[in-house]
Formats: sequence, structure tokens, C-alpha cells
Amino acid sequence: MSVRRLAAAQPASFAYSAENEAWAQAQIAKYPAGRQASAVIPLLWRAQAQNAYWLPKPAIELVGKMLGLPTIRVLEIATFYSMFNLEPVGQHFIQICGTTPCMLRGAEAIKAVCRARIGEQRQVSGDGKFSWAEVECLGACCNAPMVQINDDYYEDLTPENFAKLLDDLRDGKPVARGSQSGRHRSEPAGGEDTLLEAGLYDGSIVGAWKQRFEDEAAKVAATPSVAAAPATPAVALVPSSPAAAPAPNVAPVMAAKAAGSMPPADAPSARALAERDEAAIAAMLATMPKDATPEQKANAVGSKPVGLASPRTAKADELKRIKGIGPVDEGKLNQLGIFHFDQIAAWTRAEIAWIGTFLSFPGRIDRQDWLGQASALVD
Repeated sequence: MSVRRLAAAQPASFAYSAENEAWAQAQIAKYPAGRQASAVIPLLWRAQAQNAYWLPKPAIELVGKMLGLPTIRVLEIATFYSMFNLEPVGQHFIQICGTTPCMLRGAEAIKAVCRARIGEQRQVSGDGKFSWAEVECLGACCNAPMVQINDDYYEDLTPENFAKLLDDLRDGKPVARGSQSGRHRSEPAGGEDTLLEAGLYDGSIVGAWKQRFEDEAAKVAATPSVAAAPATPAVALVPSSPAAAPAPNVAPVMAAKAAGSMPPADAPSARALAERDEAAIAAMLATMPKDATPEQKANAVGSKPVGLASPRTAKADELKRIKGIGPVDEGKLNQLGIFHFDQIAAWTRAEIAWIGTFLSFPGRIDRQDWLGQASALVD
């Protein structure tokens, strides 16, 4: 950061006007006892505005006395923030952004106009109207190049429109703040070029999606499929006793494994099953209340697998060995009484839909072939 020093020539004294004095006291009163120093920046800013947009040393000293601060504390603030001008400036103080976006878009040409019309940085023009300085990013990169003149932004500058802006300010003519090219805020140059179709705003698009969901729901209701499975009342995640959760019949799984042929779940292909179920489940879920629980949503589209009260052996299978099942999902499956690979390998289509929806990822079980992986891991 550049060194900032007070101007060599200083006025003998500074005092707020009666109006600004009242304003300053109102600012100080906003803060509790012992915290009035928090008003230092507003008071300095007001002093600068009163003094032709620059901050003299007597004003810094006055603010310190009003707030009970040593002068050095106020100097630290005034010299740190570039918003405070420590030397006289022109009636119209021009801050030119020279950071990369503005530089790439012509800031050097804007600086050249200032040098030709005003002089070098911090030099006040002969008529006292202008001075300028290069500053860092002013935050209007979409409208580069741009300048800040006193408190206002002027954007989309060219050497020509900037020179005219200076002429109008010098002559006291009204000027337009913001874009000097007629651009509205930060829209693309030449006007908006996206989202122009009137149909985007008449509700037809939303209506089309709503109709699609309704049609899908009606189709699902009319055909026997996973999503049309009757809803069951919410039940406890873990059965209360082993008698309530009989072990699944794993003989077919074991026999198929021994034969070396483990077909996927009862459907043509994992991708086709996933796509079919995702569409059907999405249509069904679209009709449910937004605050429905994961179990309520799962009950609406499939059948909950019968779980075990505890692992059949001393230790449950490590379900995370199935690609796609992480620690969180393994914990949820254990809560449901799913502890062994053969339980997963024996899931039906309705149970796959229930689990996928309960885990908030319908179609994942088929896409990642949990059943095939589980079958290969059955001991």
C-alpha cells in the first residue's frame, strides 16, 4: 500500500457547521458509553464532505477530541482508508479504476484524457474543477472501464464520452450517472439476449411440468408397478423381536451363486430399471406433501424389506464392501435390520424401490448393481 501523508499546507483550524455539529452529536449518541470511538469514520467522512472533499489535520484533531481519542489513533484511520483525501482535490475528484478488467477495457485511454485535460495525478486543474487519481478495483467490472467522481459511478466509458462528461461537469450541466453508453445496469452490451420468449413468463412452462407429473402419476396408478405398491403405515425401523422379523429365504441366492449365474433383479437391465423407477417414483413423490418423512415417501412407492432384530452371526457383514454404500448408508441399513449381504441380494423390485427412496436416491441400487455385488459377496 502506498504511503499516505497529510498535505504540507494546512488550514489554521476546523469547526463543524451548526448543522454538521448536530449531526455528529447524533452519531455519537448511537453508541453506548465507552464505545463512542465507533463513530470515528462517520465523523471524518462528514468533515471531509464539509471541507471541499478533503480532510485537513485540524479536522482529524477535532474528531479525536470529540471522541476522547488520541490524535494518533484518528490519524491511523484517516491514513489507512483511501476514501479519505489528505490533500486538496478538485471540485470533481475523479478516481479511475486501473485494475485488470478496467485496464483491459480501456482504462489507460481514460487516464490519458485526464492527463491531457487536468494534469498528473493529485494535481488540481487551474480552474479548481478537477483532480484525479488511479485506485484499485471499485467493483463495477461488468461495466468497465469506469470511474468514481466524488460519490457517483460513471461506467462504460470511452475517451469520447468521458471527455464530454468532463465538459458537462465543468459547465454545471446535468449528467447521467451510471452507464454512459445507455446500457441498463449490467445487462449484455446491445441489450438482453436470453430468456426473451413470452411463454417463459405466462405460466405455460410451469403448467406443462405439472401436467407431466399428473400424467405420470395417472399412468403409474393404472399399471401394476413398483410405484403403485400400496402404502403401508409408518412402522418402527427395527422390529421389536426376532419373531417379528424372520430370516429371508437365502436358498435361491445360494443355489444361483453355486451355479455361477447370478441374474440381476427381476428386470431386463439395471439402467432400464433405474430409469423406469426414477420416473415413476418422481411422479408419485410429486403428489406428496413437502414435509413427508423419508419413510412415508418410501411407503408410497414400494415395500419395506423385513429386517432382523440383530445379526444372525456374532458380527454383521461389512456392507460398505458394496460399492455405493458408505458409512452413513450402512448405518441406516443396519437400523432397518439389514446386516447381511444375502438380505440385499434377495430384495424384490418393490423392496429396491422402498430402500432407494428411503435413502433419497431412487435408481442408485440398480445403477450400482448392489444386488449383483451382494450376491458375489455371499459366503
